[in-house]
Amino acid sequence: MWDHFEPEKVKDVDLILSCGDLDPRYLSYLATFSHASVLYVHGNHDDRYKERPPEGCVCIEDDVYCFNGIRILGLGGSMRYNPNGINQYTEREMKARVRRLWWKLLRFGGFDILLTHAPANGINDGDDRAHWGFESFKGLMDKYKPRYFVHGHVHLNYGHTIPRISQYNETKIINAFERFIFEY
Repeated sequence: MWDHFEPEKVKDVDLILSCGDLDPRYLSYLATFSHASVLYVHGNHDDRYKERPPEGCVCIEDDVYCFNGIRILGLGGSMRYNPNGINQYTEREMKARVRRLWWKLLRFGGFDILLTHAPANGINDGDDRAHWGFESFKGLMDKYKPRYFVHGHVHLNYGHTIPRISQYNETKIINAFERFIFEY
């Protein structure tokens, strides 16, 4: 959308969710040229956000954000595949992040959308360690039964045979590679 922006493409969009690994200037651009709020989590390649965070956007990393009554839980990052990698976590570290959210989840009464960078383990994840998903995300879906789980990280042009949309119990899972528009 950066190179060929057409306002009518986003005129009916109220909220933009970023699953990470996007240039922070691009997110700022979307926040500036659309009327939509932009929420984001970090991807495993978002080390540049420290020096230049996306302007006009809201980071919901390790938080529950309420937008027009819709509760959105944000957990960025990928499975640790590099000992010094930024925004990379072991399963144990991700479980600790989820545990630290207990008060926010209690206060908000759960969440409606799970926004992450990585997929859940065994659902839309890849075979290589860098693209494994987190078991913790299945636990969150089992307990809170969100309506949607939106993730990125596993690009559909990698040659994976991963569906764009899948289902896990009551939760519709969306691989938001490139872009995907849905109505809540």
